[in-house]
Amino acid sequence: MSFGPFLLLAVMESLVTAATLALTAVGLSLVFGTMRVVNVAHGEFFMLGAVLAWFVTVSVGGPEWVGFVAALALAPLGVAAVATLADRVVLKRLNYEPEATIVATIGLLYILQQAALTFYGPEARPVEPPFNFRIQFPWFGYSGYKLFVIFAAVAVLLAVWWGLTRSKAGLIMRATQVDRDTARAFGINVDRVYAGVFALGAALAAIAAVLIVPIQQAHYLMGGEPLLLAFITVIVGGLGSLRGTVIAALVIGLSDGLIAFFYSPTLAKILATLLVALVLVFRPQGLFGAKA
Repeated sequence: MSFGPFLLLAVMESLVTAATLALTAVGLSLVFGTMRVVNVAHGEFFMLGAVLAWFVTVSVGGPEWVGFVAALALAPLGVAAVATLADRVVLKRLNYEPEATIVATIGLLYILQQAALTFYGPEARPVEPPFNFRIQFPWFGYSGYKLFVIFAAVAVLLAVWWGLTRSKAGLIMRATQVDRDTARAFGINVDRVYAGVFALGAALAAIAAVLIVPIQQAHYLMGGEPLLLAFITVIVGGLGSLRGTVIAALVIGLSDGLIAFFYSPTLAKILATLLVALVLVFRPQGLFGAKA
């Protein structure tokens, strides 16, 4: 295969990475932008979504698409429920203090990881895709499911954008983000908003995991890389900036995928970390973040 088709294949694979990274990073950005909480356990919500997807597909049985649809509906709800419980039991009691919540979410990371190891086991287990047809290009055949992942991620991101900018819940969320005390004075239940935002952020990570787990495999240690890339994306795009996070996810996902495809995954992570260092030095608020 000549370089042109080889590059096209690399770009398509990288777009799958960028799509799931955008979902994961937007969830992390929403939590920080609204609550000012750095959720170190965000990668474990991603992992939990993949593990629950495996449990659901195994439990439902029948055709692969039935189990996948059930997993896509139930796994994010289950992860959102766990996130809501964590918010009520831990973060709310700490009054969402930035330093305390970082330590608390580190503890939550290990709790979720060890719970998955206990009930799921150390094995990496596959989830069957809902369909297996291939799209035939002149140079190669490509998985139709991977294209579905890209379009599904775009649809979810558009729904999140619509909800934040056009719905009453989005207006309340943005009001809480701007000034928590004033929002509370106007009768907004800030604690309920925070619980909902934390659950939404975790659910977006879980949706990304359900979409990607038929391509990868569910494993109790799979949350580390999505967490690293999500943090890099949010820092580069701008903390709390939805538009910046999506653009940064596209850039970082494409660059990470292409460099890993042609060179090595280690080099891709090194260059991404170097990019974060440069952004922090020359534009600490991120490329699209507002100055304090």
